[in-house]
Amino acid sequence: MAPHDPRRSFKRPAISDQQRRRELSLLRQAQNRRDAQHQARCLASTAFSLSSQSAESSIREPDIELEPVVEPELIDELEHEPDPSSQDIDVLQASKLKRAEARKWFAKQLMLPEWMIDVPDRLSQDWYVFPRPSGKRCFVVSSHGTTISRLRNGSVLHRFPSALPNGARKKEVSGSAQSYSILDCIFHELDQTYYVIDMVCWRGYSLYDCTAEFRFFWLNSKLAETGAFNSPSHYHRYRFSLIPVYNCDQSGLYAAYTGEVPYVKDGLLFYNKQAHYQMGNTPLALVWKDETCSQYVIDTDSKGVVPSQQHVVLELQEDGKLMTSDDPHVLFGCLDGSFMQQSGLQSRDLLRFAIGDGGLSFAEGKFEKADLHYLGKSNRARAFADSFSKVMFQYGVRHSPLRIDHLIASISSSVDQGTEPCDIKMDG
Repeated sequence: MAPHDPRRSFKRPAISDQQRRRELSLLRQAQNRRDAQHQARCLASTAFSLSSQSAESSIREPDIELEPVVEPELIDELEHEPDPSSQDIDVLQASKLKRAEARKWFAKQLMLPEWMIDVPDRLSQDWYVFPRPSGKRCFVVSSHGTTISRLRNGSVLHRFPSALPNGARKKEVSGSAQSYSILDCIFHELDQTYYVIDMVCWRGYSLYDCTAEFRFFWLNSKLAETGAFNSPSHYHRYRFSLIPVYNCDQSGLYAAYTGEVPYVKDGLLFYNKQAHYQMGNTPLALVWKDETCSQYVIDTDSKGVVPSQQHVVLELQEDGKLMTSDDPHVLFGCLDGSFMQQSGLQSRDLLRFAIGDGGLSFAEGKFEKADLHYLGKSNRARAFADSFSKVMFQYGVRHSPLRIDHLIASISSSVDQGTEPCDIKMDG
């Protein structure tokens, strides 16, 4: 890609419908209110009710029907078949779930950012940016005098006392014994610190339906009151820390991109200020990286080697269709029935493919097909296929990367910059 010329107006051509889906997500969010309090109780209860040695035990996310009132041309995008794995299940049935189902349930509880394919509209006005720590993404739940962190696959990372509300068995603990708090964290192994990137529930008060702007405010003010930032001690085994969150104007983006932080960076995270805490993939949170702010930009194989061709993992459907993990799924290709039978492939298998010289094909900015070459089944520990945005980002990195210059130029070309807002300094 030729270097960006700052003298000309910037507008990188859209290569996806990511902006449209962002608008759709905000519309759903405004017109559909989940029972977030019940969801938070369910998650807190599950984190403590499942054995730390059984990643197979979990409960599934309640099925929530969304019926937004939208323009006629958006109806088709909202109507899709429900995921069978999202059917209701009570806690007593949780122990019967298979390992993959347990992983899927816990993975669905986290808000998973899409990969940034196109620069969002109004980036400098409507978005925060912060340097993402490298490490293990997890939920941290404090309740009943102890604290548990659980990874995306449902397994317990740590069970420990903490300074979080009801996070340790101490006489001076205040508040209801039944209250709980849930934090979205990344555990950074080098300094044994939980870096908190979001607050989901605080002392039993659900923040699922609060905007990111409000959640970050509470996170910045409430967590400091607990002593969670203190050094490890008998009643506080691991230190918690906040990360710097900036308004995504030029100075904020530059600070997040180049600023010094006490942890290893793994790209940048962008949050829409109005985004609620939405479980699963969402275009209202985005991840972006390059070689300057991340050690791993292009996906590597199990040996840490970058393959000569891009690899993708897709889910096989009964009719042979190959789909991404998105909701709704994105079709990438189709396998012949005889090939499926000869290879012993079954519905819901996760299959690995290489993208050949034909690459990805587009028509009027929309994805049409991919040149796929079958490599075999994915690692059994894998719970999900790749998302469409991840495939597109990885493809872009190899062919036409979205660079920091594009982000800066997009901010510069904004017609209504307004006055420079104040940054939210979330420094533990």
